[in-house]
Amino acid sequence: MSESTVVVFGDQPPVHLDRVADRAKVLVCDEHSLPQALPAADVLLVWDFTSDAVRDAWPGEGPRPAWVHTASAGVDRLLCPELVTSDTVLTNARGVFEQPIAEYVAGLVISMAKDFHGTWELQRQRRWQHRETMRLAGTRAVVVGAGPIGRAIESTLASLGVVVDLVGRTARPGVRGGDELPELLPSADWVVCAAPLTDATRGMFDRTIFDRMKSTARFINVGRGPLVVEKDLTAALVARRIGGAALDVFEHEPLASNDPLWDVPGLFISPHMSGDTVGWRDHLAEQFQDNYERWCAGKPLLNIVDKRLGYVPVD
Repeated sequence: MSESTVVVFGDQPPVHLDRVADRAKVLVCDEHSLPQALPAADVLLVWDFTSDAVRDAWPGEGPRPAWVHTASAGVDRLLCPELVTSDTVLTNARGVFEQPIAEYVAGLVISMAKDFHGTWELQRQRRWQHRETMRLAGTRAVVVGAGPIGRAIESTLASLGVVVDLVGRTARPGVRGGDELPELLPSADWVVCAAPLTDATRGMFDRTIFDRMKSTARFINVGRGPLVVEKDLTAALVARRIGGAALDVFEHEPLASNDPLWDVPGLFISPHMSGDTVGWRDHLAEQFQDNYERWCAGKPLLNIVDKRLGYVPVD
């Protein structure tokens, strides 16, 4: 194992990889040098998880990494047919982002229910205008995505008194099946998307979904941008068919300054930051090094992704 090669892909790689550097040759590459580095890699750490470079450079034939780890929960930007059918093991950053994202969603829900935006705007105008706001306890939320992030959102919202229906691909104890989503939407005050991006989920939040939501309901997406048909969400907000929305992820990132989404009424925009708390990069580096030590010791890796499903199966 002392002769193994670990390739780190990213313009700003993690600073602290001491436990790996002591046992392997570490090469840092960017999108231009990645195609040449991949065949020599025993392990690939995808630090820049916003890039499609790995998918584009993945070798169809010949040497390839035995193990790929991505410093993200989603793996959609990595998966290509050659990687899916290969014997390369793929792991992700499950365990790092769940609670921060759940807290972010809870913050959005509280902010919308209590109209903090309206209060701030009135303060800016120096206007004293008493209002009544929404009581969270007893409201209903539908959380789509029954993986660790969805479960963390469910428990965090439940602690606020919100009644939560968790929706997954298939029904199981505590989880409603995807085919039940249409009947859950009309009674939901909050619809939260935390689903992985796969061929089956791409564009799933479209006009059909928004038309089934009640006019006061709010929609939140902390999953992946392409899960939402943005023009359909825009139309629903402009026509006031739903009460509001918050997007932390977008079909094209970063969102261009001239993108019409910036001006959509009732839409809260954040720059893909719901899981990023102080020290998150250090947590990601430590997680990879812990798994690397397991790999060196011949132990089973943690967070192994089912490449055909596109996520880590939940027990």
